[in-house]
Amino acid sequence: MSSFNTPDLSDRKTSAAAAKKALLEKFRAAAEDPRRTEREAERRGVIEARDKRTAEREAARLAREAELAAEAKRQTEQAEGRRLESEALAEKARKEQEELDRLIAQEKAEAETTLLAEQKAARDARYAARKEAKKIRRRGY
Repeated sequence: MSSFNTPDLSDRKTSAAAAKKALLEKFRAAAEDPRRTEREAERRGVIEARDKRTAEREAARLAREAELAAEAKRQTEQAEGRRLESEALAEKARKEQEELDRLIAQEKAEAETTLLAEQKAARDARYAARKEAKKIRRRGY
């Protein structure tokens, strides 16, 4: 039977050194690879394009927000104008109503005064007629 060979310290050191050397050579080969610069340039191009699209989307978003803010401001101004206009119309209607009420009250007062004057004249005429009738009765003719 063969016995199991365990690597001794020197074998392990040489194999570790060889593995390190192989990794270093692999890294150097990758660093010197002409295709590597092309891939890096492609990546930079992709990153720049992505940044450009992001900037365009951000600019479009800001423009849309500014447009919406301007629209909201315009609508607010229109609403304020309509509110002021309706307040002015309401004030005008209120003043017209007050003037109409004043004129109606004045006409009522004048009509009442006229009615009272007519009633007084009628009453005075009745009193005068009664008094005249009384005089006629006393005199007997």
